[in-house]
Amino acid sequence: MTALLVATAATKSYGPRRVLDGVDLDIAAGDRLGILGASGAGKSTLLRLLLAVEAPDRGEIRFRDRPVRPARPGALAWFRRAVQLVPQDPYGSLSPRMTVAEIIAEPLECLRVPGDHRERVAELLAAVDLDPALARRRPAALSGGQRQRVAVARALAPRPEVLVADEPVSALDATVRVMVLDLLLEASERSGAALVMVSHDVAAVRRVCDRVAVLDRGRIAESGTVVDVFGAPGTNATRDLLAAVPRLPVGAA
Repeated sequence: MTALLVATAATKSYGPRRVLDGVDLDIAAGDRLGILGASGAGKSTLLRLLLAVEAPDRGEIRFRDRPVRPARPGALAWFRRAVQLVPQDPYGSLSPRMTVAEIIAEPLECLRVPGDHRERVAELLAAVDLDPALARRRPAALSGGQRQRVAVARALAPRPEVLVADEPVSALDATVRVMVLDLLLEASERSGAALVMVSHDVAAVRRVCDRVAVLDRGRIAESGTVVDVFGAPGTNATRDLLAAVPRLPVGAA
């Protein structure tokens, strides 16, 4: 498959501390890639580079073979439409002053997508299994799971080619986590969008992703299919994650 989003030799330092050191990564259409690592491995920094929030010091990020770097507002509208973030915090990521319908339609407004967006909002509420009546409510009236569903619907609004999920279930209880993970998987399959999930949670990556790249101290320690890497881990970093990270309840669905 042709790669959509590619990091080549991506390196990033903050002062004297090198956080990423020559990371190579590629995400193809339909891919479901987990970027897994312990705290401090460089996951958040790699996420910011992939979203063009920051630029690498060396190396590059490309989308459909076009270089991507942070730019003046509006200059990367083509990229913002193609690559959308599902944020980590379902409580802090949604404006408390906006209704659910306004939150979901906001990317379309910001990207100046023409037309009346009410039909698209209704379609997305159905896609994430939310009652249409919630469109008039504000985030304070929603549960954590409902808020994260709204965040997924918002990310899907401009029909992206890549969804990037940042620890999407870390703030949710175990039962709701399973539902949101399954929602992400279903959203990726239905829309055809590739899914990149940044996480420290082995069980979440195992449930949703086909491939995994394990970050350790700013480098890719190993990568491959989830079955191969988790079945026969080749590095201490992967073995430590498998041993230490709590798993989702057995038999959860």
